Amino acid sequence: MKILAFNVSKTCLKAACAVAALALSACAAEPERLDLLVRGGLVYDGTGSPPRPADVGIAGGQIRFVKKASRVVAARTIDASGLAVAPGFIDAHSHAPEAVERIEGPFIDAQDLSQGVTTIMASPDGGLSPRVMRQLSGMLATKGMGVNHGCYVGHNGIREEVMPEQRRAATPEEIERMAALVREGMEMGCVGLSTGLMYDPGMFATEAEVQTLAAAVKPYGGTYDSHTRDPGFHMVESEREAIELGKAVGIPAKLAHLKATGLTNKGRIGEVITMVEAARAQGFDIVADQYPFDGATVRAVYDLFVLPDGRGDRKVTEAEVRAALADPARRAAVREATEHGVDKGFSWIKAVGYGSMRIVDAPENPDLVGENLELLAKKRGVAPFDLLADLAARNAVRVTLGTIDEADILELIVKPWVMVASDGAYVDAQSLARGYAHPRASGSFTRVLGHYSRDLKLFPLEEAIRKMTGFPAAHLGLADRGRLMPGLAADVVVFDPATVAARATYADPGAFSTGIVAVIVNGKVAFENGKPTGVTAGQFVPRKR
Repeated sequence: MKILAFNVSKTCLKAACAVAALALSACAAEPERLDLLVRGGLVYDGTGSPPRPADVGIAGGQIRFVKKASRVVAARTIDASGLAVAPGFIDAHSHAPEAVERIEGPFIDAQDLSQGVTTIMASPDGGLSPRVMRQLSGMLATKGMGVNHGCYVGHNGIREEVMPEQRRAATPEEIERMAALVREGMEMGCVGLSTGLMYDPGMFATEAEVQTLAAAVKPYGGTYDSHTRDPGFHMVESEREAIELGKAVGIPAKLAHLKATGLTNKGRIGEVITMVEAARAQGFDIVADQYPFDGATVRAVYDLFVLPDGRGDRKVTEAEVRAALADPARRAAVREATEHGVDKGFSWIKAVGYGSMRIVDAPENPDLVGENLELLAKKRGVAPFDLLADLAARNAVRVTLGTIDEADILELIVKPWVMVASDGAYVDAQSLARGYAHPRASGSFTRVLGHYSRDLKLFPLEEAIRKMTGFPAAHLGLADRGRLMPGLAADVVVFDPATVAARATYADPGAFSTGIVAVIVNGKVAFENGKPTGVTAGQFVPRKR
């Protein structure tokens, strides 16, 4: 019986092995099925590591593999031979979604797709409360979106909801109600708290108020993002305030669109760099974002005026400005409001000064382009306000509210703790008409890849890509974005390192970049052949750790 049992067992074992062999053979014969295969490219994985030749397999909106493909069947293949393949770029500071309400149909966001951006962070600069952010997200979800979006909880937004009159310090009870809204925003997936302390009403908040609200994001692993209090006239002190808040609360802090603007701050970016690096040496997570252009916000000249019978942030029309300036009884009051704000409120002249303003577009007077307003006024022997009034009488004059010296850009952009971001608004007929459109909205990422990395050789391409992908993803808590690795979301950009470049200018701020071959959002091709495909694969991307 023992011998028989052994023989039966041996027979069964042979049969089992035969079945297993057949199964293995069948598995080996069955190729892996993919939605999309990006074949033959040089892969930059977003970590800053040197590139390597590999194929990227995509299925179900996720990356399946990053390796040389074998035995796969793909519904579609993109030939990336001779091209770079990278994670989709992440814009950690974008104003593009603010245009959603006025856009009919899907919000494709072609200007971002055209430069390889697949994820943007809405509600910077203290923008939106959780209630308004949910409304915006709902509109995006209903209309469909071309890129992913995440959001900050906006300090100015919650201040306006909690305080009936915001031009004062908040009471302890109001601060606690605001803190509850911060927590609400973090529960919905926001990445952290943003402030716009230069703007109304954030400019009236005390440091204690902001610190208390920033502390509310700490249990969620959130970050603090600050448009600092007075970057025009007190740049170093303002950036120090944000750094010290991050240190005091013990959370990551980002200095938004860091730069040295105007004649006052020219050559001083090194002072801020020293402060940041000292804090980082002590173990504090202080970072910055930067757009690579020599001018800050653009405005039509007439939009710089503040009328005494309105708030400093009220949008005025060209006709209103001209009528007010033409009335001798009102002109002096307009000057006072324009230079000092209404009831100590916001005005651009008060915030950055005439010395920060440079003419960037004057179709009827092209000889004015490049002139600094303060220096031009001295040259003409007139008061800067009178020069501004003269320019307002001319058609289509636009100025940048923050001239930035190229040497300061170069000194900052090479720092490993500086990520790329656009601070860009949506470029359309309305933004162009009001002079809001800036080339950074359409060309920040490609300008870094082409001009600063390839042409000036300030850092290798893998470092440029890290500044746009793995670094911002880690800072924002987007654990499933920013790297090309199996299991992560399939946000991918394919581009030509030899030709990638920004084409956007102050005269044509919406011009698409060159060299972007294909952009993939959540596994769907959203941009190719120089234009969006119309696919709306974008999603709301919450903070994940």
